[in-house]
Amino acid sequence: MPITANDPNKKSWLFVNSDSDFPIQNIPFGVFKTKNNTITVGTRIGDFAIDLNALHQLNYFEGIELPKDIFAKKHLNSFIDQGKRVWRLVRNRIADTFDANNPHLKEAEEHRKQVIYNINEVEMLLPVKIGDYTDFYSSKEHATNVGKMFRDPANALLPNWLHIPVGYHGRSSTVIPSGVPVHRPLGQTLPKGETQPIFGPSKRVDFELETAFITTNANQLGERVSVNTAEDHIFGMVLLNDWSARDIQTWEYVPLGPFLAKNFGSSISTWVITLDALEPFRCASPEQNEPKPLVYLQQEGNRTFDINLEVAIVPEFSGEKIVCNSNFKYLYWTMSQQLAHHTVNGCQVRTGDLMGSGTISGPTPDSFGSMLELTWAGQNAIEMGNGSTRTFIEDNDTVIMRGHCKNENVRIGFGEVRSKLLPAIPFEK
Repeated sequence: MPITANDPNKKSWLFVNSDSDFPIQNIPFGVFKTKNNTITVGTRIGDFAIDLNALHQLNYFEGIELPKDIFAKKHLNSFIDQGKRVWRLVRNRIADTFDANNPHLKEAEEHRKQVIYNINEVEMLLPVKIGDYTDFYSSKEHATNVGKMFRDPANALLPNWLHIPVGYHGRSSTVIPSGVPVHRPLGQTLPKGETQPIFGPSKRVDFELETAFITTNANQLGERVSVNTAEDHIFGMVLLNDWSARDIQTWEYVPLGPFLAKNFGSSISTWVITLDALEPFRCASPEQNEPKPLVYLQQEGNRTFDINLEVAIVPEFSGEKIVCNSNFKYLYWTMSQQLAHHTVNGCQVRTGDLMGSGTISGPTPDSFGSMLELTWAGQNAIEMGNGSTRTFIEDNDTVIMRGHCKNENVRIGFGEVRSKLLPAIPFEK
């Protein structure tokens, strides 16, 4: 089935700025609350939020088999359950409905009033009901940097790293949408030179520049997903700031890995960008020849995407400072390999599961995807431009992550994930 929504020559009758993340070729999916407190599944073109439930009730999806209430939901899960064919049909129909050459909705004033909102008139919500959250560790540059800092610089990668997409199971209850603040966490840390831990607020709160993909029902318990068909089970992608408390993590991670240092907040962007929208930006991933992956992880062709990523820090009462420019294509392990590995033991993956990429670091110091790397564990402070410096994130700092793809024809963006770090909530025994 062709992806007609991706036609680079298509223009919308809605106004779209030339530098918008959301041209008619994007058509992301999200959930928002209207000024009338109605919650609906929607999409976005330019600075306009589009109520897909209203569009459906007005018969603009005629000919596509959809449950009547499919978009009258608090999450995207029911729509994701419909599968890749329906996602593509709906996305193509939306692009056609808002095409500059289609007068049907454009000239129906009463319909437009029910369907279209200014983006500032709606409140964006968490787009999916997340059942499970897995976080991978798939950037070779990031894993190497961490290994150099805390282990043997000559043997920075652990023996398993080039053989498997390393990951761990996170906490879905603390995945939150962009705009929701995060409190500095409390926990145990072991101060340098001490032998006994102390309890209190983390002093090394960090961001982790990540993306995440959202799945549909991929398999039954005991079944496996092939690396060659994995993308059929991926609905789309979001930006992810996987907040971390480095000092808590250092003390707790042996022997079972991340726990309280990672589960106090994971912030995601609110518009899910489909793999169909990203199709024009496919590119090759890093070569995997030394060693070659085992058979179930071997893949051919361009299986990743050229997505530009940036991170900015905004101190309170100050302007933003861009501290990182990276790219999704740097990841060593692809989404297909991550999903194939996740299910090779028969683990069931369900609709709404969230799979984090792990910190996305590039080959140069300005592309490192965490403060841990950018400041080399706090040794090299970053100038903020307002006279202050940062080694890690301070109270009332806002962290903003943005992502977009761009070629000579079109720009497809993710918007942003914006999160403010609030002071720790005082402990009361």
